[in-house]
Amino acid sequence: MSILNRIAASQGRRDEAPNRELARELADRGDRDGIRELVANLDHPDQNVRSDCLKTLYEVGYLRPELVAGYTDDFLRLLHDRNNRMVWGAMLALSTIASLCADELFRQRAKIQAAMAEGYVITVDNGIKTLATVAASNASYRDELFPFLLHHLETTRPKDVPQHAEAILQAVDAAHAGAFVAALERRMAEMSASQASRLRRVVKQARQSGKEAPRERKH
Repeated sequence: MSILNRIAASQGRRDEAPNRELARELADRGDRDGIRELVANLDHPDQNVRSDCLKTLYEVGYLRPELVAGYTDDFLRLLHDRNNRMVWGAMLALSTIASLCADELFRQRAKIQAAMAEGYVITVDNGIKTLATVAASNASYRDELFPFLLHHLETTRPKDVPQHAEAILQAVDAAHAGAFVAALERRMAEMSASQASRLRRVVKQARQSGKEAPRERKH
């Protein structure tokens, strides 16, 4: 039985439950053939099928990222898709595998940044997660990406600052903690009470992270 028969669109469903259930089964079984079929249909002529395949793939990424990490190029390609649903879904997929594919994603950082510049909120949210994870993996990647991440914190809309600061925190080390904290403190006056509370927690953790650099990922 084709995996496509299991996705929501094939069942005439408008909810995501079938896709999530299929993702759990694929992850539990380690079903690489089923995953390969989903990837092959990311270019299906029916947009609903494409969307459901991508949804299922990034749900697998949440559960067992190693099963979809081999399809980095397919997700990167979708960052230029005409359909915004595919763009933010691809960026979400990349965020689930960034720790496993940091080298390739670092090489493609300009493509990720370009998609963020033109993308919807979900694209930006997951682009920040992706680049922060890449930055956290390697000191040279961190040095290259941190100016971009800091500029984003300094210019993004206030409501997004706490969430994005929390995502970037993983990449903060002794060399970058000062600039990171300073950027957050400059935005503090724009925050609501709850947002400011979140930022203060991030600042506290960043100051601690500044004393202990994150472990380097072995290449």
